[in-house]
Amino acid sequence: MKITNFVDVRRALEPYIARTRVPGAYTLDRQTDLMTFLGNPQDKVHVVHVAGTSGKTSTAYYAAALLTQAGYKTGLTVSPHVDEINERVQINLTPLNEKEFCEDLQTFIGLVEKSGIEPTYFELLVAFAFWEFERRGVEYAVVEVGLGGLVDSTNVVTRKDKVCIITDLGLDHMHILGDTLGEIAAQKAGIIQLRNAVFCYEQSDEAMAPIRTRAKQMQAELRTLTSQTLSRAFDFLPLFQRRNFELSKTAVAFVLERDGKPPLTDAQLLAAAHTKVPARMETLEYKGKTIILDGAHNAQKLHALVASIMQRYPGKKAAALLAFASHGAYRLETAAAELKPIVSHVVATSFHGPQTQDMRDQSVPPELVREACEHAGITVVDVMPKVADAWEALLARPEPILLVAGSFYLMSYVRPLIHD
Repeated sequence: MKITNFVDVRRALEPYIARTRVPGAYTLDRQTDLMTFLGNPQDKVHVVHVAGTSGKTSTAYYAAALLTQAGYKTGLTVSPHVDEINERVQINLTPLNEKEFCEDLQTFIGLVEKSGIEPTYFELLVAFAFWEFERRGVEYAVVEVGLGGLVDSTNVVTRKDKVCIITDLGLDHMHILGDTLGEIAAQKAGIIQLRNAVFCYEQSDEAMAPIRTRAKQMQAELRTLTSQTLSRAFDFLPLFQRRNFELSKTAVAFVLERDGKPPLTDAQLLAAAHTKVPARMETLEYKGKTIILDGAHNAQKLHALVASIMQRYPGKKAAALLAFASHGAYRLETAAAELKPIVSHVVATSFHGPQTQDMRDQSVPPELVREACEHAGITVVDVMPKVADAWEALLARPEPILLVAGSFYLMSYVRPLIHD
């Protein structure tokens, strides 16, 4: 089929979504074979590889911004996308325009079909990003892990000069990554390859032990930060974003020193720190309301979000529009408990799909969200299964802050309603 717009892109990628493997069947075999067929473009650019539980996408955006400020032609690939699929292939923080994305994807799919390899949706788009970065002369590519790390499709870079960033770790995707923090940390640490440089915050012993073990096995250089290293120069950022920015800044400073480049100026650092990260405490004024959009979907992410909201808006209450993906049903009560300090009213909604991301997922029934909220002490909860109705109900609330959270999939439903 001819691909001329993003609607065509979604149709063209539909067969690849259908190939998405079931948990327990993840391997790097297909991705490795596909990259070999393509000439291993992932090893022809410098790579900053970002894994973790909380802050992956923000850290990736900040790293790309800092490298761009340093004068490098910088690629960025993230997942999931929030507004449109071209967010997965960015050059100097600008997604490929629709025409370029469609034309290049058409060519790329033709190449893949000739290979005889049948990648999944995510495998295809990871390969496409690396292929584009090589073609466009990218010097550094910032690559966000999709899930885990060890057998994630992005983990095909073999260069020893790869820089690894591991963000804060927590319990998430336990149906795939493991039942304990240690097991999950071992999966995340799997991105560390031979003689890489690795950056992370000092965390619990359970989280750090697998990271230290992997780093030692791979003769990698592990550098850890503490919260005391946070600079007050970036106090305008939400609390959790200060942490993510500082981690990125430290890793990029290492890159610049290693490459013989001058350090970034204060002006360049400030410019990078003002990078807008979609749906990560994204704040806007709309119809006289303060709207905060954040894809936070587990207790750890919601805890960081709530702390940042309380710091920025002390003493103010919020109403929240919530929907959680079905694979996260086990975390509903702990997630709801994190919202209790600021949320006085909840509108629970649902979503089905979307069909344009790595996995077909749907929300847990909103009635379960209501039960979890009530159990956490949030007693005023409305159930409105249709997102459009739930959004209008949220806008009608008197609270000064209106929060939309629980899933990045929910963002793809709400954001078009805001821009109408």
